Amino acid sequence: METAQDICGMTKGPHRHKEIWWWNEEVAEAVKKKKIKYGKCQKENTRKEYKKSRQNAKRVISSAKEKKQKECANDLNDSKCQNKIFRMAKQTVKERQDITGLNCIKGASGKVIVDDKGIKD
Repeated sequence: METAQDICGMTKGPHRHKEIWWWNEEVAEAVKKKKIKYGKCQKENTRKEYKKSRQNAKRVISSAKEKKQKECANDLNDSKCQNKIFRMAKQTVKERQDITGLNCIKGASGKVIVDDKGIKD
């Protein structure tokens, strides 16, 4: 095993947590409170408190996003911030990308049918 590691090397694999460009301590605290209220809502049936904390978390998240966007807009001339902006744009494109490969089934002959017309038949 050591010989294989010496020759081929090792990789750490993909990152488990994506970097969220607008995340800060205030958002983390609001989301944590929301999760706590959700647990209480499940046990004690206190839906109103959970709704209030959920709305507060949404408000905090939107204000954090807006603040960070304004901050980046002011730093557009800086080359370091330009790289961050391109990284954020790339991340949002990946998040909004359609997932492919869901409409694949095998036909009677055993071949994979991908097009909608073949699936309907």
